[in-house]
This record gives sequence, structure tokens and C-alpha cells, in this order.
Amino acid sequence: MGRSQILAIALCIAMQGGAQEVREWSLTDCIQHALAHNLNIKQQQDNVQQQQLQLSTSKNSRLPDLNGSLSENFSFGRALTSNNTYMNRNTQNTGLSLGTSVPVFTAGRIPADIKMRRLNLQAALQDYEYARENVMLGVTTSYLEAVYQKDLVAVSERQVDLSREQVRRMELLYQNDKASEADLSQIRSTLANDELSLTQQRNSYMLALLELSQLLELETPDGFDVARPIVDSVGAADLPSPDLVYGEALGVKPQIQAEQLRLHSAEKSVLIAKSAWYPSLYFNAGLGSSYYKTSGFETTAFGRQLRDNFNQYFGATLSVPIFNRFATRNNVRSARLQVHAQQIKLEQTKKSLYKEIQQAYYNAVAASRQCESSDAAFSSASVAFELMQRKYENGKATLADYQDAKTKYMRAESQQIQSRYTYLFRRKILDFYRGKEL
Repeated sequence: MGRSQILAIALCIAMQGGAQEVREWSLTDCIQHALAHNLNIKQQQDNVQQQQLQLSTSKNSRLPDLNGSLSENFSFGRALTSNNTYMNRNTQNTGLSLGTSVPVFTAGRIPADIKMRRLNLQAALQDYEYARENVMLGVTTSYLEAVYQKDLVAVSERQVDLSREQVRRMELLYQNDKASEADLSQIRSTLANDELSLTQQRNSYMLALLELSQLLELETPDGFDVARPIVDSVGAADLPSPDLVYGEALGVKPQIQAEQLRLHSAEKSVLIAKSAWYPSLYFNAGLGSSYYKTSGFETTAFGRQLRDNFNQYFGATLSVPIFNRFATRNNVRSARLQVHAQQIKLEQTKKSLYKEIQQAYYNAVAASRQCESSDAAFSSASVAFELMQRKYENGKATLADYQDAKTKYMRAESQQIQSRYTYLFRRKILDFYRGKEL
């Protein structure tokens, strides 16, 4: 027994054994639940928060810093005295200080870094939207597959009902000596095959529900079902052209927006690298005090020394880069290469998007044509089956003719259902690229 069969049987037992009320979920319900519980989306949310923290750190770099220090030093052995002689002595030195520095001029490094971090945050938000769109697309695909399998269950159930009706009719004919036992056995065998097909189709439907429930991060598929969407009329005439869809997609699709923002961010990194060529100016200020004690000498009290040795300072530090082994030059070149690489990545993303839209458009056109053909085929097969059923009931057609007509009718109905959901999905994909909600 295969893994899929085991899962189907387990799901069937769980659904039959529980008394939980079954709720039909619409596509909107599924998408909203997936967006609220998907783990990939939560990871992207953490990435957005990380970028927000980096932007906050960059903005705070304009503020003055404040550092305090406390030192305690001991010295032993021979040392030079004030009399220019050496002698053995022990000394103790306690130092206290508090200092601050404020960036005054950084050659535009801080503003450029803030802009770069802000662009990175906006790109992370677009990545978050892209993750949401991928989840919505995956849910839509799985949802429509489940609905398709559900409709095929209904088709199989109608096929079983038809076979049961024919079995009852054949039993009456057999009881009245108007049909042979072989005919009765043959129609019963057909019913058994139809019931087997129904069981297999129900298993496929249960597996589709299981896959969708797992995508929604549901703890259990018990009580979970899907509602059938309304399929509008089909036709290729109302489909937008690939160029029109692409033009709209460039302005709304998050993967394009994210790469464009990263390109602007890379351009800011060039400015940051260039700022290392220019001087930087910092304002410094601080205060401190110290305490000294030397063995063999009278020492002033600790508090008195702290008051007497109290000092303050302020000033400015100008740092002028002269030569740093060409590190700045190479950093600038590396930043420019990153800009070029991001430009290539943006173009690749655009080309990939256009190819996807082209593929989606022609898939939608093909699906609409298939849908029209399947509608015509189902209409013809339905009429042919009704006529053959009347002929068979009136004894003017054989059981083989009836079974052949029924098989063609059921196949045409299944193909019609599949083509309609395929077209619905293909059309939603085009709307998805245009920025519309699924």
C-alpha cells in the first residue's frame, strides 16, 4: 500500500469518526488564514523588523555618545622620584573620567547611510509583500485543485447512481425473464467498477484537502472543506495583452520594486565608500579626576584629591585621510561593481517577469479555447447519452453501446470541469500580475 493511499485512508477514518461540523472555506477564507499563519511570511516580518532596527541605529549615529571609565592601578618596585633618584616604593592611582563626542562633519557618510538603510527597509517590505503573493498563489492553486477533485467526486457519484438505477432495472427484467443472468452480472460488475472509481476519486479529494490544510497550517483537516467558486463565462477576447499586463506589473509587482530599491541602496553605498576620502570632524568634551597614593609619603584624603584634581576639557578632532594602502579606492570600486551587479539583477527580474506573463497569457488563451471545446463536447455527449439511454431502456441498444455512451458522457463532463477550473486559474494569474487580489 502506497503512502498516498495510507494518508487517504487515515484522513477518511478521521473525517468519518469525528462528529465535528464541516465548514466550507472559500478562497478568500483560505488566503486570509494562510497569510496569518504561514511561517515564511513570519520570517519576512522578522526581516522587516531587523531592517527597522538598522535604520534606527543609523539615525542615532548623529547623536553624541557618552562614555565613563574607572581605572585602578598599582605599581611596585624601584621608580624615579622627584629628586631624580631611584628608590623602592609602592604607588596607587585611581582615575575617573566621563567623555562625549559628537560628529560634526563626516563628508555625507551618515546621511547616505541613513538613506541606504531606509531603502533597505523599503526593499524588505517589498520582499514581505512578495512572500505574501507567493503564499496566495500557492493557496489558490491548491484550492482550485481541491475544488476540481470535489466536482469529480460529484461526477463519480452520479455515475454510480446511474449504474444502480440500471442494476435495479436489469433485476426487474431478470425476474420477468426478459434479461439473462449474464446481463445482470455484467451490469452489476459495471456498478462495482463505478463504486471503485468513486472510492478512488474520494481518496484523491481527501488528499487534495489534506495538502491544502497543510498549506494553511491547520492542525487537522477534520471539519475542513472547500466551497465551489462561481466560474464566469469564458472567452479569449477579454484577456489583456502581455504588454499591457507587463506595463502594469512593472509598477506594482513587489519583486520589481524590491530590486529597484536595492539598486538605489547600492548607489548610496558608493557615496558611503567615497566619504572615506574626505576629512571628518568630531567635537569632544569630558571631565575627570584622579587619586594618588605613594607608600612612605603623606597622602591627602581621597575626597580632597578628587576635588583638587577635578578637570574638564573640550575640543575638536579633525581626521584627515592621507594613505590607507588603497583600501578606500578598492572599497569604492567594489561598491560600483555591486551597483552594476544589481542593475543586471534588476534586468533579469524584469525579463523573468515578462516571460512569466507571456506564458500566463498564452496558457489563458489555450485554456479558454479548451473550455469552449469541452463545453461543445459535453453538450454533444450529453445529448448522445440521453438518446442512447432511451434506446437502451426500450431494448433498441445493447449494454455495450450504453456503457460506451455513458463513459464518453462522464469523460466529457470531467474534461469540462477541468477546463473551466484551468481557465479560472489562468485568468486569475493574469489578474495577479496586474496587481489585483486573487
